[in-house]
Amino acid sequence: MPDPGPGGGRTAPPTDLTRPRRTDAQGNRARIVACAGAALADRPDATLQSIARAAGVGQGTMYRHFPRREALLIAVYRSDVDALVLAAPRLLADHEPLEALRRWVGRLAAYGRGGPGVAQALEAATRPDLGGPAYPALAAALGRILAACDAAGLLRPGVSADEVLLLVSFLWKVDDGPDRPARTDRMLGIVIDGLRSTARA
Repeated sequence: MPDPGPGGGRTAPPTDLTRPRRTDAQGNRARIVACAGAALADRPDATLQSIARAAGVGQGTMYRHFPRREALLIAVYRSDVDALVLAAPRLLADHEPLEALRRWVGRLAAYGRGGPGVAQALEAATRPDLGGPAYPALAAALGRILAACDAAGLLRPGVSADEVLLLVSFLWKVDDGPDRPARTDRMLGIVIDGLRSTARA
Protein backbone atom coordinates (compact mmCIF):
# COMPACT_ATOMS: atom_id res chain seq x y z
CA MET A 1 0.00 0.00 0.00
CA PRO A 2 1.47 3.41 -0.94
CA ASP A 3 2.58 5.65 1.84
CA PRO A 4 -0.10 8.31 2.29
CA GLY A 5 2.59 10.75 3.35
CA PRO A 6 2.62 13.03 6.35
CA GLY A 7 -0.78 13.25 7.93
CA GLY A 8 -2.17 10.47 5.69
CA GLY A 9 -3.85 13.09 3.51
CA ARG A 10 -6.07 14.17 6.41
CA THR A 11 -6.24 17.51 8.16
CA ALA A 12 -4.48 17.29 11.47
CA PRO A 13 -6.79 17.83 14.45
CA PRO A 14 -6.26 20.89 16.64
CA THR A 15 -3.40 20.36 19.04
CA ASP A 16 -3.58 20.95 22.74
CA LEU A 17 -1.54 24.11 22.11
CA THR A 18 -4.07 25.69 19.71
CA ARG A 19 -7.12 25.02 21.89
CA PRO A 20 -5.91 27.12 24.87
CA ARG A 21 -4.96 29.95 22.51
CA ARG A 22 -8.45 29.97 21.00
CA THR A 23 -10.04 29.80 24.45
CA ASP A 24 -7.83 32.64 25.69
CA ALA A 25 -8.75 34.78 22.68
CA GLN A 26 -12.46 34.19 23.28
CA GLY A 27 -12.04 34.99 26.95
CA ASN A 28 -10.16 38.19 26.16
CA ARG A 29 -12.84 39.31 23.74
CA ALA A 30 -15.68 38.60 26.19
CA ARG A 31 -13.81 40.44 28.96
CA ILE A 32 -13.19 43.46 26.72
CA VAL A 33 -16.87 43.65 25.76
CA ALA A 34 -18.00 43.34 29.38
CA CYS A 35 -15.56 46.02 30.57
CA ALA A 36 -16.51 48.27 27.66
CA GLY A 37 -20.18 48.01 28.56
CA ALA A 38 -19.48 49.03 32.16
CA ALA A 39 -17.10 51.84 31.13
CA LEU A 40 -19.42 53.29 28.49
CA ALA A 41 -22.35 53.30 30.89
CA ASP A 42 -20.35 55.69 33.12
CA ARG A 43 -18.42 57.54 30.39
CA PRO A 44 -19.68 57.36 26.80
CA ASP A 45 -16.36 58.89 25.66
CA ALA A 46 -14.20 56.20 27.32
CA THR A 47 -11.14 55.45 25.19
CA LEU A 48 -10.06 52.07 23.87
CA GLN A 49 -6.89 52.39 25.92
CA SER A 50 -8.78 52.86 29.18
CA ILE A 51 -11.07 49.94 28.36
CA ALA A 52 -8.06 47.75 27.56
CA ARG A 53 -6.53 48.58 30.93
CA ALA A 54 -9.80 47.77 32.72
CA ALA A 55 -9.98 44.43 30.88
CA GLY A 56 -6.35 43.62 31.75
CA VAL A 57 -5.21 43.27 28.13
CA GLY A 58 -2.62 45.06 26.05
CA GLN A 59 -3.43 47.48 23.28
CA GLY A 60 -2.29 44.93 20.71
CA THR A 61 -4.91 42.45 21.95
CA MET A 62 -7.53 45.17 21.96
CA TYR A 63 -6.85 46.19 18.36
CA ARG A 64 -6.72 42.59 17.15
CA HIS A 65 -10.30 42.13 18.32
CA PHE A 66 -11.55 45.67 17.74
CA PRO A 67 -9.46 47.68 15.27
CA ARG A 68 -11.92 50.59 15.46
CA ARG A 69 -13.94 52.09 18.27
CA GLU A 70 -17.13 51.59 16.27
CA ALA A 71 -16.50 47.83 16.13
CA LEU A 72 -16.33 47.68 19.93
CA LEU A 73 -19.47 49.80 20.29
CA ILE A 74 -21.41 47.45 18.05
CA ALA A 75 -20.11 44.41 19.97
CA VAL A 76 -21.32 45.97 23.22
CA TYR A 77 -24.66 46.75 21.63
CA ARG A 78 -25.07 43.16 20.39
CA SER A 79 -24.24 41.82 23.83
CA ASP A 80 -26.83 44.16 25.32
CA VAL A 81 -29.43 43.04 22.78
CA ASP A 82 -28.83 39.40 23.70
CA ALA A 83 -29.25 40.26 27.37
CA LEU A 84 -32.42 42.21 26.64
CA VAL A 85 -33.98 39.31 24.75
CA LEU A 86 -33.20 36.94 27.62
CA ALA A 87 -34.58 39.44 30.14
CA ALA A 88 -38.16 39.31 28.80
CA PRO A 89 -39.20 35.97 30.35
CA ARG A 90 -37.32 36.75 33.55
CA LEU A 91 -39.08 40.08 34.00
CA LEU A 92 -42.45 38.43 33.40
CA ALA A 93 -41.63 35.83 36.03
CA ASP A 94 -40.69 38.47 38.62
CA HIS A 95 -43.18 41.29 37.94
CA GLU A 96 -46.73 41.87 36.81
CA PRO A 97 -46.89 42.29 33.02
CA LEU A 98 -47.17 46.09 32.80
CA GLU A 99 -44.25 46.57 35.19
CA ALA A 100 -42.27 44.02 33.18
CA LEU A 101 -43.00 46.09 30.08
CA ARG A 102 -41.85 49.31 31.76
CA ARG A 103 -38.62 47.72 32.97
CA TRP A 104 -37.92 46.09 29.60
CA VAL A 105 -38.39 49.32 27.65
CA GLY A 106 -36.31 51.14 30.28
CA ARG A 107 -33.45 48.75 29.64
CA LEU A 108 -33.83 49.28 25.93
CA ALA A 109 -33.56 53.05 26.40
CA ALA A 110 -30.47 52.67 28.59
CA TYR A 111 -28.57 50.92 25.80
CA GLY A 112 -28.51 54.12 23.77
CA ARG A 113 -26.08 55.72 26.22
CA GLY A 114 -23.01 54.21 24.57
CA GLY A 115 -22.59 57.07 22.09
CA PRO A 116 -23.56 57.70 18.45
CA GLY A 117 -22.37 54.31 17.19
CA VAL A 118 -24.58 52.39 19.58
CA ALA A 119 -27.50 54.78 19.12
CA GLN A 120 -27.38 54.32 15.34
CA ALA A 121 -27.18 50.54 15.67
CA LEU A 122 -30.03 50.57 18.16
CA GLU A 123 -32.19 52.61 15.81
CA ALA A 124 -31.53 50.10 13.04
CA ALA A 125 -32.38 47.24 15.39
CA THR A 126 -35.74 48.73 16.37
CA ARG A 127 -36.95 49.79 12.92
CA PRO A 128 -37.98 47.02 10.52
CA ASP A 129 -37.61 49.33 7.50
CA LEU A 130 -33.90 49.67 8.24
CA GLY A 131 -33.48 45.89 8.25
CA GLY A 132 -31.59 45.66 11.53
CA PRO A 133 -30.56 42.04 12.08
CA ALA A 134 -31.52 42.21 15.75
CA TYR A 135 -35.02 43.52 15.06
CA PRO A 136 -36.85 40.16 14.86
CA ALA A 137 -35.41 39.00 18.20
CA LEU A 138 -36.22 42.29 19.95
CA ALA A 139 -39.73 42.41 18.47
CA ALA A 140 -40.38 38.82 19.54
CA ALA A 141 -39.19 39.49 23.11
CA LEU A 142 -41.34 42.60 23.36
CA GLY A 143 -44.26 40.77 21.76
CA ARG A 144 -44.09 38.17 24.50
CA ILE A 145 -44.46 40.86 27.17
CA LEU A 146 -47.24 42.63 25.28
CA ALA A 147 -49.14 39.36 24.94
CA ALA A 148 -48.96 38.86 28.71
CA CYS A 149 -50.21 42.43 29.26
CA ASP A 150 -53.08 41.90 26.84
CA ALA A 151 -54.06 38.56 28.39
CA ALA A 152 -54.27 40.29 31.77
CA GLY A 153 -56.50 43.03 30.34
CA LEU A 154 -53.86 45.68 31.02
CA LEU A 155 -53.22 46.85 27.47
CA ARG A 156 -55.27 48.93 25.04
CA PRO A 157 -56.45 46.81 22.09
CA GLY A 158 -54.41 46.30 18.96
CA VAL A 159 -50.97 47.29 20.28
CA SER A 160 -48.13 45.64 18.36
CA ALA A 161 -44.43 45.29 19.08
CA ASP A 162 -43.65 47.21 15.87
CA GLU A 163 -45.66 50.19 17.09
CA VAL A 164 -44.18 50.19 20.58
CA LEU A 165 -40.60 50.00 19.31
CA LEU A 166 -41.23 52.91 16.99
CA LEU A 167 -43.00 54.82 19.74
CA VAL A 168 -40.15 54.53 22.24
CA SER A 169 -37.35 55.21 19.74
CA PHE A 170 -37.04 58.76 21.09
CA LEU A 171 -35.91 57.53 24.50
CA TRP A 172 -32.27 56.98 23.47
CA LYS A 173 -32.15 60.39 21.80
CA VAL A 174 -32.59 62.33 25.03
CA ASP A 175 -29.75 64.80 25.43
CA ASP A 176 -27.10 63.62 27.87
CA GLY A 177 -26.89 65.42 31.17
CA PRO A 178 -27.50 65.05 34.91
CA ASP A 179 -31.28 65.06 34.42
CA ARG A 180 -31.28 62.44 31.68
CA PRO A 181 -32.36 59.48 33.88
CA ALA A 182 -35.24 61.48 35.37
CA ARG A 183 -36.37 62.77 31.96
CA THR A 184 -36.18 59.30 30.43
CA ASP A 185 -38.18 57.80 33.29
CA ARG A 186 -40.81 60.53 33.06
CA MET A 187 -41.25 60.09 29.29
CA LEU A 188 -41.35 56.32 29.70
CA GLY A 189 -44.17 56.76 32.21
CA ILE A 190 -46.10 58.78 29.63
CA VAL A 191 -45.69 55.97 27.09
CA ILE A 192 -46.82 53.28 29.53
CA ASP A 193 -49.84 55.36 30.57
CA GLY A 194 -50.77 55.71 26.90
CA LEU A 195 -50.64 51.93 26.45
CA ARG A 196 -52.86 51.14 29.43
CA SER A 197 -56.23 49.49 28.97
CA THR A 198 -58.18 52.61 29.97
CA ALA A 199 -58.63 53.10 26.23
CA ARG A 200 -60.79 49.92 26.16
CA ALA A 201 -63.61 51.89 27.74
